[in-house]
Amino acid sequence: MKTAVIFAPGCEEGEALTIVDIFRRAEIRCDMIGLDEKEITGAHDITMLCDEVISEELKDYDMVILPGGYGGAEAMKNHALLQSVLKEMNKNGKYIAAICAAPIALDEAGVLEGKRFTCYPTTAAKIHTGIHTDDKVCVDGNLITSQGPATAWAFAYKLVDVLGGDSLTVKKRMVYFNAFDVQEDE
Repeated sequence: MKTAVIFAPGCEEGEALTIVDIFRRAEIRCDMIGLDEKEITGAHDITMLCDEVISEELKDYDMVILPGGYGGAEAMKNHALLQSVLKEMNKNGKYIAAICAAPIALDEAGVLEGKRFTCYPTTAAKIHTGIHTDDKVCVDGNLITSQGPATAWAFAYKLVDVLGGDSLTVKKRMVYFNAFDVQEDE
């Protein structure tokens, strides 16, 4: 499996890095892909160094994940290459995931058409297609979405499960059940 988290200026650092961290602990390849630059500064002035810069090769990944943060979500919504790749991946049934405000970029790409999704509560009013739910994490075919920073852990674990990884072992090692009131299948 080959996965990528897109890092755009103004992204939610906690969401983006939580996903990368959990994937790497689950031994799933997860590349940090910068939107036009390798060095990205997020919404809370944390600068991160990505593995690569976005290119056409992104379409060859099995899953692309978009973290939230309004600045990052807007940048991804307006990025022609990313929009093109999202459309092609969706057409080919590849996994596309987004959290927080990032579903606005999926809306722009037409990925939400006829699909159930969740997002940051105030972002829902900015999305014109799809069927909004209040689920913590929502899976509809090749689309996986989540609400925001506090749901990043549940989101990342669900993504690991969707890819056939072992999230339960990672949850136990990270003492997830000690920190959150959740069942083993959440």
